[in-house]
Amino acid sequence: MSSLPQPATALATLHQFFGPGGLLSRTHPAYEFRRGQLQMAQAVEQALAEKRHLIVEAGTGTGKTLAYLLPVIRAGKRVLVSTGTKNLQEQLFYKDIPFLEQALFPEGERKLRVCYMKGRNNYLCRKKLYDLTGQPVLNGLEEIEQYRAIAEWEKTTDTGDRAELSELPESSALWPHLDARSDKCLGQKCSHWERCFITEMHRRALESDIIIVNHHLFFADLAIKQSAEGAPDAGILPDCAAVIFDEAHELENVAGSYFGVTVSNWRIEDLARDVESSLQRAKGLSAGVAGALGSLRERAQLFFSLLPGGEGRLPFDNRQEFLEENGDEYLGFMQALGRLGSELQSMKQKPEEVFNFIRRVEELQVQLSFVMESGDRNTVFWIERRGGAKDSRGAAGRSARHVFLQATPIDVAPILRSCLFDKLECAVLTSATLAVGGGFEYIRRRLGLEHARELVLPSHFDYENQAILYVPPDLPDPRTPQFAERAAACIRQLLEITRGRAFCLFTSYSQMNDVYNRLLGELEYPMLLQGNAPKRALLEEFRITPNAVLFGTSSFWQGVDVQGEQLSCVIIDRLPFEVPSDPVVAARVHAVSAEGGNAFYQYQVPAAVITLKQGFGRLIRSLHDRGLLALLDNRILKKAYGRVFVESLPNYRRTTDIARVEQFFNL
Repeated sequence: MSSLPQPATALATLHQFFGPGGLLSRTHPAYEFRRGQLQMAQAVEQALAEKRHLIVEAGTGTGKTLAYLLPVIRAGKRVLVSTGTKNLQEQLFYKDIPFLEQALFPEGERKLRVCYMKGRNNYLCRKKLYDLTGQPVLNGLEEIEQYRAIAEWEKTTDTGDRAELSELPESSALWPHLDARSDKCLGQKCSHWERCFITEMHRRALESDIIIVNHHLFFADLAIKQSAEGAPDAGILPDCAAVIFDEAHELENVAGSYFGVTVSNWRIEDLARDVESSLQRAKGLSAGVAGALGSLRERAQLFFSLLPGGEGRLPFDNRQEFLEENGDEYLGFMQALGRLGSELQSMKQKPEEVFNFIRRVEELQVQLSFVMESGDRNTVFWIERRGGAKDSRGAAGRSARHVFLQATPIDVAPILRSCLFDKLECAVLTSATLAVGGGFEYIRRRLGLEHARELVLPSHFDYENQAILYVPPDLPDPRTPQFAERAAACIRQLLEITRGRAFCLFTSYSQMNDVYNRLLGELEYPMLLQGNAPKRALLEEFRITPNAVLFGTSSFWQGVDVQGEQLSCVIIDRLPFEVPSDPVVAARVHAVSAEGGNAFYQYQVPAAVITLKQGFGRLIRSLHDRGLLALLDNRILKKAYGRVFVESLPNYRRTTDIARVEQFFNL
């Protein structure tokens, strides 16, 4: 493991960097002493030195990235920083790290050894590109142009990161056929291994002292290592002394998704298509393999068509009854997978890709068996239908729906405790929204984090003067049919006071669309609706459009930063309780209750508190921001549990009198 010596200007104490008159004050253009920033840095440094876990809630404006980065640099250990989003990764790598380099090494005497890693699907696979060059099967002029642009870029790029291709649309149907995701990777047997962008990224990581990843990559890698049972070459992230989890409030859901299992009709078709194209490109498709593929497609289509119907996410509690009625079709599907595996195994001269196909077939057999037959009590089994009549290339007609059989851990705490926290010297969990009612009992229990130091730091912002929280006292319960009409009228009144400049955030698409349609033509301000354009495009349009109002759901509740008067109002329709009928939520509620706990107060309320804090956190992003927060759900005032929400929020000025809102804006 590499070791980073402390720089010459590494400071006798953190106070000399963060304190008044310190190095930060002389190098940062917007410096203002923040006591919470210094306290957090000292706590992180102590945790790293004592090899002890730490949980820190650092309110917005604390400056938490520098507060953990400087102790990491001073520690002289390899540390991994995991963020909630790629945007935060980019901020760390392209803004915060270069700033610290310049401040600590003004003469440029040495540079920090830092690398930036994303999931494999963000990187180009050279082998796939070259294979497609020999047999270009492209759909339409758009894909042809994208292919030419990617082929030219491949000749000059050092990283292979698709983010460099600004002209490539997020929804590109070509990119998934060229990216480096692991299910099609040949590893060291690939003829382009030495020039592989994933290989190079791994080399850079091994030479780095700070490795910046995101939660999805971290837990995907951890799950691979866990399933490989300690195989030395499993995963791509190197061993490290400590991990900093920024935006740590997302860990439970991200971890749950990667420690679960998914089998889908899309995945079956993807395998069949890969086998076909690879063998046709090599020596042609034998009659045996072609027959096995035809049988697999037929058996899979029949099996997925028999699964219980319905839209969205549905519990699959009756697996036993399903197998009793449809056992022959299930066995036929399993036998079709086995037949394909046998045909591939029996090939006398196998291209390297065939060994990968055999591995994928075997993995599908094991996972399908688990999803359909396992009795694991810490797993919830469910079905999800999404997408339309298009395949992964955008072509119509291959599959009417994408159907996903899912198995998700109900409680990730024991998994994370044993494979992460018990094995790691030091984990630092930080976010602006981790505490509920001023404590960390909820997050510790959900993640299995024991024996950790705890620290709650107030925000640097003056919330009492910068923000007013308005709760209308007379609106009906959000669960009643009368709510949408009354809520739309209230929103219109508030937006007239704020002159637009608002996010209207909803807990469901149906509620968002209902209120949007009621206000369409009634508001004099530009209205932007989630779904009408990509998220990034909508945000950019909001930033440059005077008095705009953006209507959005969950993806706009966090990770969105709009500073200044352009965003002067955030309206939330209701307390953001998770949908109780969702199979994962329902299973977790049942698990808490089965252990004698109160699921509502121990799980549902705390989860909603953290989400509400995230949504409200969109408003005040700097010392100069000012505006209105409105919650159209007066259960926060009338119900006993409302006190937990109120006590968990910053000390906003609060009112139920709309005249005080008008007065706030007139000032």
